[in-house]
Amino acid sequence: MAEGETSLNGLELSKRWRDAADCGAEMLCFVVEQVPQIYCLEVESNSQEEEEVVQSRLLQPLEWFLFGEDPQAGLEKLQQGSASSQLCGRVFKEGETVYSCRDCAIDPTCVLCMDCFQDSVHKGHRYKMHASSGGGFCDCGDLEAWKTGPCCSKHDPGAATAMETPGLHERAQKLFQVLLRYATDLLVWEESYELAAELQPRVKEDTYYCVLYNDEHHSYDHVIYTLQRSVQCDHSEAHTHTALIDKEGRRAVKRGKLRSCQQAKDLIRSHSEHISLQPLRVEILHSAVMAHQSFAMRLGAWFQQIIGYSVGFRQVFCQVALEPSSEGDQPSLISRLMLHDSRLYKGARKFIHELIFCSLLMETEYKRRFAIEFTKHYKQLQKDYTLDDHERSISITALSVQIFTVPTLARQLIEEGNVIKVIVDTVMELLSEHLDANHRFHFQGYNSDKFFRIQVIFHDLRYILISKPSVWTEELRTQFLEGFRVFLGLLHCMQGMEEVKRQFGQHIEVEPEWEAGFSIQRQLRHILVMFQDWCSSDETVLLLSFRECHRALMRCNNQPFQSEATDYYMCKHILHVSPYKVSQEPVSIHLPISRALAGLYVQLCYTGAVKRLHEFLDPSCDFTWFAEHPLRCVVLAAQVSAEMWRRNGLSLVSQVYYYHDVKCRDEMFDKDVIMLQIAASKMDPNHFIMLILQRFELFDVFNGSLASKDQELLKQWNRLTEEMLYLLIIIVGERYVPGISHVTKEDVTMREVIHLLCIQPMAHSSLVKGLPENESHETGLETVIPKVATFKKPGVSGHGLYEVKKECLPEFNPFFFHYSKSQHSKAEDAQKKRRTQEGSDKALRPPVPPPFCPAFSSIVHLLCCDILIHILRRVLQRAVEDRATYWTEAMIQRVPFACISLPLGLLEEKAQLGASTVEQVTFDFSLKHRKSVFHLLSKMTALPSLEAQKDMIKWTLQIVPDKDKAERKRKAEAAKLHRQKIMAQMSAMQKNFIESHKMLYDNMPENMLRNVGDYELCVAVGPQRGSTPAEREVLTCILCQEEQEVQARSPAMVLTACVQRSTVLTQCRGKTLANNETMYPLFMPPDLAVGTHTGSCGHVMHATCWQKYFEAVQNTTRNRLHAELIIDLENGEYMCPLCKSLCNTVVPLIPLEPLTLNYENAELVGQLLTLPRWIQILSARIKGLNHLSGESPVLFDGDTALCGEGQPDFRSILSFGVKEPRKYSDSIAEMLVVCATTVHRVGLQTGPNELCPAVPVMSWNTCAFTIQAIENLLQEEDKTLFGSLQNRQVGQIDYRGGTVLDQFSPIPSEGFITVTLLSFSASLLPTMSSESTPSILEVDFFHLLVGLVLAIPALYQEEAVDLQPSAVSSAYNHLYILHLVTMAHMVQVLLSSTDDTAVFGGEEGEAERAAAEIVTQHTSRLCKGYLTKKESDVVGVTPFLRCAALFFNCLTGVPPPEELSSTTGRYLRALCSYLALPCDVFQLFQEHRGTVFPLLQRWCGHPAVTKALKGEMQTISYPRKRNRLIELPEDYSALLNQASHFQCPNSTDDERKHPTLCLFCGTILCSQSTCCHSQLDGEEVGACTAHAATCGAGVGMFLRIRECEMVLMASKTRGSTYPAPYLDDYGETDPQLGRGNPLHLCPERYRKLHQLWQQHCILEEIARSLEVVNVMFAFEWQML
Repeated sequence: MAEGETSLNGLELSKRWRDAADCGAEMLCFVVEQVPQIYCLEVESNSQEEEEVVQSRLLQPLEWFLFGEDPQAGLEKLQQGSASSQLCGRVFKEGETVYSCRDCAIDPTCVLCMDCFQDSVHKGHRYKMHASSGGGFCDCGDLEAWKTGPCCSKHDPGAATAMETPGLHERAQKLFQVLLRYATDLLVWEESYELAAELQPRVKEDTYYCVLYNDEHHSYDHVIYTLQRSVQCDHSEAHTHTALIDKEGRRAVKRGKLRSCQQAKDLIRSHSEHISLQPLRVEILHSAVMAHQSFAMRLGAWFQQIIGYSVGFRQVFCQVALEPSSEGDQPSLISRLMLHDSRLYKGARKFIHELIFCSLLMETEYKRRFAIEFTKHYKQLQKDYTLDDHERSISITALSVQIFTVPTLARQLIEEGNVIKVIVDTVMELLSEHLDANHRFHFQGYNSDKFFRIQVIFHDLRYILISKPSVWTEELRTQFLEGFRVFLGLLHCMQGMEEVKRQFGQHIEVEPEWEAGFSIQRQLRHILVMFQDWCSSDETVLLLSFRECHRALMRCNNQPFQSEATDYYMCKHILHVSPYKVSQEPVSIHLPISRALAGLYVQLCYTGAVKRLHEFLDPSCDFTWFAEHPLRCVVLAAQVSAEMWRRNGLSLVSQVYYYHDVKCRDEMFDKDVIMLQIAASKMDPNHFIMLILQRFELFDVFNGSLASKDQELLKQWNRLTEEMLYLLIIIVGERYVPGISHVTKEDVTMREVIHLLCIQPMAHSSLVKGLPENESHETGLETVIPKVATFKKPGVSGHGLYEVKKECLPEFNPFFFHYSKSQHSKAEDAQKKRRTQEGSDKALRPPVPPPFCPAFSSIVHLLCCDILIHILRRVLQRAVEDRATYWTEAMIQRVPFACISLPLGLLEEKAQLGASTVEQVTFDFSLKHRKSVFHLLSKMTALPSLEAQKDMIKWTLQIVPDKDKAERKRKAEAAKLHRQKIMAQMSAMQKNFIESHKMLYDNMPENMLRNVGDYELCVAVGPQRGSTPAEREVLTCILCQEEQEVQARSPAMVLTACVQRSTVLTQCRGKTLANNETMYPLFMPPDLAVGTHTGSCGHVMHATCWQKYFEAVQNTTRNRLHAELIIDLENGEYMCPLCKSLCNTVVPLIPLEPLTLNYENAELVGQLLTLPRWIQILSARIKGLNHLSGESPVLFDGDTALCGEGQPDFRSILSFGVKEPRKYSDSIAEMLVVCATTVHRVGLQTGPNELCPAVPVMSWNTCAFTIQAIENLLQEEDKTLFGSLQNRQVGQIDYRGGTVLDQFSPIPSEGFITVTLLSFSASLLPTMSSESTPSILEVDFFHLLVGLVLAIPALYQEEAVDLQPSAVSSAYNHLYILHLVTMAHMVQVLLSSTDDTAVFGGEEGEAERAAAEIVTQHTSRLCKGYLTKKESDVVGVTPFLRCAALFFNCLTGVPPPEELSSTTGRYLRALCSYLALPCDVFQLFQEHRGTVFPLLQRWCGHPAVTKALKGEMQTISYPRKRNRLIELPEDYSALLNQASHFQCPNSTDDERKHPTLCLFCGTILCSQSTCCHSQLDGEEVGACTAHAATCGAGVGMFLRIRECEMVLMASKTRGSTYPAPYLDDYGETDPQLGRGNPLHLCPERYRKLHQLWQQHCILEEIARSLEVVNVMFAFEWQML
């Protein structure tokens, strides 16, 4: 609150207003005077300063008037005397996560916000979560919304008290009247240049604004383009304007004189018309109008603030908003705002909606009054919405869900306002333009956008009917029936709409419109069921509704017949019916009234009210009429299946598809079947089947003989016969409908699930898609699934599956009427395969159906009527006859239908015999027709062409009593015993075979087994190293399939490889290495900030084959759409031809040179070449080469303790053994260059340059880093060092090591020797160091080890001849390099891990002395061997030793000891022995005491070490921490809760954000939002792309929290989505939270993601994902 002078002014103003005769007019004058002085003074005003002025000069005086005292004091008093609201009322933003309890919510629209859900009892229930579309509010505290737990802990019911301060109510009422009227007048004001008389300013300025409004016709780019060319602004300013226009709905883009604003308006309209036919909406507003409208918008937030203070304030505001206007022709203020909603811009709409949410919808009484007001204007509001171009979420019509879903309000609106009639009348009026001459809908050429908006009205009808009444009043009964009559009028316009007629001759030219009709049908699907449920809750309403529906059907003007009735004769029966052919007459698939009548009849049977039907309906009504239209639909579907309507195009095929589809079938196909069952139960069975034959156009086929020789016609008859028999099976056998038989909805769902699972095991989501949903979007699956299926949990991929229980398999019906053709085939094959595996026959026996209810019991007589027997006899007779013209495949396929009809009759007879006495049985099948039908069946068993149906026929015959049954049983038992005997003999033979082979293995010679633990033969380093075996390796090229032995002089064979930068091992995430750093790439820092990894899939090709393949890929891929998203051709990328892994180079395969060391010669050399002598010779050689290269001389120390006595000759290094270098083929040399250049280019992110000195260094670095990554992965997975590697990892190590060893034997320049070897050696030998040499704390020693070992052969090069060190020389070089590097690393570990490395206190000199004491202490103890147990622990050194073992294994080929294949026992001892190190590695300091002591002093004397010991420099602790993905919460709702509190660092608005979590470091980013765009390499990128560049070296793994979806990124332009590691209880992911089930973290899947990262397979996964998905429109990953 303001103080001082401002408060005084507020007090004086409030007193003056109270004392005035008309205080409202005084306040309005004050507002009129102040607003133009605050708002719209500049083009771009400072929002913060403007808000401060508004608070002090406008709002503070108004609050003084409201409270009558200091507002702060008044507010404190008010809050002490009133309780908080019971309702939460939080208004949801678009994209905000909301929760609905499936157990407790009255309907699915009842939702909770995140905070209320977390503090409610519903968290432990079955809940769903989804993203809000915006506009709704939290229902916490609404007692009518929840069955239990209506309030969270924050909103427990509290008594709301009224305002007790004297005069407060009157002042609030007066203030709200003035300000709300002021705001309403301004928002609905349509004059651009003038204000109302009472709002006119004293002096009218010539200042205007050119205001651009939002629409849905122009894109972002269109508006930006238009603004840049119309108002002369740059791209950034135009982008800002466009973003604000989209957010607020309008924006002033120019301020100036009227003429200049008019010019800008004309330019905007002109430029926008060039892009779109519809110009942008632009208006010119006077500055005073803009100012007052701006303040009116500001009042919206102020109103919400004041209303939130007290329930009393809210009630007063509601009263003011709803009170009738004093002017007779004006509605209430809230009605005026509602009626102008469609003409307002987006910001004003939001202001109105939020005001309604926080006031009128929070008070029960005023919510009722508002609902009546809303219903009164409902038709006009919906008309305005259909003409609007904004989304429904920002339309006033979206409030219907908040009103119509309240049960008490819905009842009251039906009783008082007949809201059902209002809604249906609105639909009819809006759709009236689509009525044809017959008063039926015809949607050809409809407007899809307008039609979509009209369909939304059906949602309101569903909301009204969502909860049926438990108690009916007379008024409710009357109004509901009136509404139902109007609804039947809508159905009357749909009955028979969009008729189709079979096309003959020419194919139809234009596909007729059909989607609109089915869209309405889908909208009405649940509404029809809900009307039936309402009717069934009251017997009188049900009977009256059935009568009204019957009358509506009889009034339909689409008459079924165009000719007089005719008599049809068959088997001495006469059918009197009018002729009609579906193939020739018009027919419609839309019959909503017929189907509604069928649904109501079933409800009559279910409730027992059918007994009173005769009181309301004429008993003599013609049920042929009932069956006529549904039968036509069924026949139409059958003829489409028989391909008789091919010339009518795909539109009819699509209609028939949806007719049977799960989304429509329950109110289309299923109801047609029910109507046919009703007719079958009322008609004579013979007449009914004759009617079916006539409508199927098969009457003459079965009444006479086949006269046609047209094969096409015969096929059609065959197919129609199949469909007709199938329909009879359905009519008789499909009884799982409550009311037709005594089953429950649970039984129906159970049967559906069993038949779905009989096709194949299914995931939960697949089952849900295959089941019909009710009005609450529930399928009932969770209730029945435990009874019929077992759940199989998913692995690291895929999803959980349900498998049908064995005891439920007898319920399988092979002709289940909800199967499609493909489903029927799959289910039949699956069940036959199962029965074959079980050793049973292939007969798929139909289950015994439940008995019919009394009203439908007469249907079974169809099975024993004369006409059906005649049909079956004719079908079987044709199958038995041996005539070639009649033996078609379709004819044979008819036999199963006949076979299935007979068992149904026999089973029905058996069921009646079991349930009744002989006298009560009215159904006789087997005795009556055994001689005719079963005689034909017995003949069919001998036909070889019916082999597939033989088991079914035999089973049918077995149902009939048979005298030979005992004999057949005896034979079956004998056959079973014979099979068992044969199986026993085979088992004995198998055991004998195994025993004989076991003896062979037991007799294996002892010398073929390896001597375990023989360390002497398993040394890879030094003079005792083992031999390199001579192995002949023959590989097959995956392209040409030719074999070739890998040889040095042969054409090159190459390994596919992918080089990428990596931060998998980094110890300081987010650090980047600049290319201009002097240490890198020569020295890898110990934090391994960014390394270069080389991976391979392990597939081999000839180099020439690869070159041809790569050229072909380049030629074919360039023309592919968006190929750059998959592979980057410019950077040499390609997909492995075999496994489709992403690659960008090849590694040539170089075999190891067979080598056997001369141990006697090695021992003699060792006596001369001690470590001091080796250092001396090495230093002299490097010094000489440095001098010859012309470089500046390096000052070498003459420390005799380090180098020994005497100075060696420049060429002394050659005296210990040299040999000729190994020769390679030209193709191998070429591939070496290709590989090294790629590593250099990718690792340093530079252009290709094979002459760069850093090329060989980068090759050695990638070798070291790849080995470190593999060792880290093995340690992570607790696998052994050797023996646990995958093939691709073996290839990475073996061939990478061998390649880099010989890769740069020919030294490119003397400068390379000077820079590389001198720098490497300087880091170990301080006598050669310079100021730029890093300390031992700033170097990764494994990278240094690899570099030294692979670079030292270059010292043996001479000017005239190429030489290499001999085996003995190499052995000692490797040994001494390893010893020196190991000791340096151990000192590094000790200095980094000591407890004394903390920052010292005191003076700077004291800290330096303390550091020096620590160094002295370490060096003396290391050299004298005085180590504590903690210091002698080699855990910190073990990773280095493991990496060294892997490196020397691939370098020398010496096999490791078997102890290294385990992690227990003598593992460490074997590791040291393999590397020629003492078992206690600290003994190295004892062995080389004289040499290493001065090294220790110089190592520890480096200034950087002193800084580290003083705590001034960060050091890396050893062993390095293994990087893992961040820990995620087990419950996904916790993650959503975390995201809900996320605030964008660069934005203050509350618009929807996309919080995205980096799984590497845990940072939450604002993705896909312009507010967080940044520059990367001169290009604008999104937050995730910029973050991945620093956190993962371009690689990213992000979780989009609100979408529950992973995003993998590999570069600025490449990425893909990936399933999140969160699964629901059914083992499935839920991208976009589409299903909304509770999600929980799956550790196995998260571990797989971790492995994907650790194994450097993210790039490969992205490429494979993009290769599979056909991308039509490229996604801009760089903007993520």
